[in-house]
Amino acid sequence: MRSVTYSMSVSLDGYIVGPDGGFDWTAPGEEVFRSWIDEIRQVGVHLLGRRLYETMLYWETADQDPSLDDSQLEWAALWKPLPKVVFSTTLSEVQGNARLACGGLAEEIERLRAGPGEGDIAIGGATLAAEAAASGLIDEYRVRVYPVLVGGGIPFFPHRERRVDLALVETRTYAPGVVHLRYRVTR
Repeated sequence: MRSVTYSMSVSLDGYIVGPDGGFDWTAPGEEVFRSWIDEIRQVGVHLLGRRLYETMLYWETADQDPSLDDSQLEWAALWKPLPKVVFSTTLSEVQGNARLACGGLAEEIERLRAGPGEGDIAIGGATLAAEAAASGLIDEYRVRVYPVLVGGGIPFFPHRERRVDLALVETRTYAPGVVHLRYRVTR
């Protein structure tokens, strides 16, 4: 069965964006960026909320940007053809290899798990991930912790009223002090 993964960068105090909505503190070095490339190779479909979808739209045409380095071009080449499902109540259309979700999140995940396809079902965006977590749909959390305290914003881990036990699967440390933690949900 395909795993559902939630993977994002997070400040040491637990936020994916700061109080001003900024995330410039997540600018990855080459080693961290390579880890994102390695991870996206394992993804078969990416589920995104509207805000993350709009942020990632850049990568749909990034291959035309002459200032990109080889790693960025590699990421763009992997991201652009990747099937994406966008959850939004305000968008009427999406671009690239994306489609708007036609049902709820749980229904979409069930359909993707039951249908053909390989690779992880990745979830991006804190709001969408919070909904998946509340329904017990996330199998694995992948956190890249940055050595910065932003003091508020959108939390990586949703506030919920149930306990979730996790087993550490992997840790890696990158310069300058970014730590990648991978946890599997134990059921």
